[in-house]
Amino acid sequence: MFTKEDFNVFQVEGLEPRMAEIRRVIQPKFQSVDDYVVSKLAPELDEELLVHIAQHRRRTTNAPDFTWSAMGGDKRGYKKYPHFTLGITEDYLVMWLSFIDNPVNEKEMADSFLKQPSLFEGLPEGTVLNFDHTVNNYHEFNTDNLIKGLERWRDVKKGEFQIGRVLLKTETLLSQPAKALDYISETYLSLVPLYQDAIKYSVK
Repeated sequence: MFTKEDFNVFQVEGLEPRMAEIRRVIQPKFQSVDDYVVSKLAPELDEELLVHIAQHRRRTTNAPDFTWSAMGGDKRGYKKYPHFTLGITEDYLVMWLSFIDNPVNEKEMADSFLKQPSLFEGLPEGTVLNFDHTVNNYHEFNTDNLIKGLERWRDVKKGEFQIGRVLLKTETLLSQPAKALDYISETYLSLVPLYQDAIKYSVK
């Protein structure tokens, strides 16, 4: 499970040195956790999601302050589809259902969510929202934030929508690997109804 060493990777100075540590320390854990999550989601989705691990190849100067993996999409990528994200910053771990970089038919997805508030009922304690995947922050999950976030995603060209949970690096749960893995899996499983509703509008 993710440990202090993983979060400390973001203190390494320089693009290449930090990327070397991300590849050595974090990416193998992404692969392991994602493979486990995909196996848990497969019976619910009737499909086995593909795992994509960010390589940050377009970076030339600044070292990443966030790195992630994605579950979903096709062999060429994931951003034009709804997908599940597992990511890490210096301060916390994120578990999102993500709609970023203008996925295909995003307006229809957002409208469908707005018309079905029941899809968001029963989400687990600790659920939060994010409206820009390039900024390391998150917002309280409540009715006002949800509606504003969904409307912004639908109406603003650069609008994005992510929903899920975070685990702060100080959480004692992270020192209990089996329980932490259950927490992560539970988070993604709770988002399955949203994924299933949105994926209907995707074209593969």
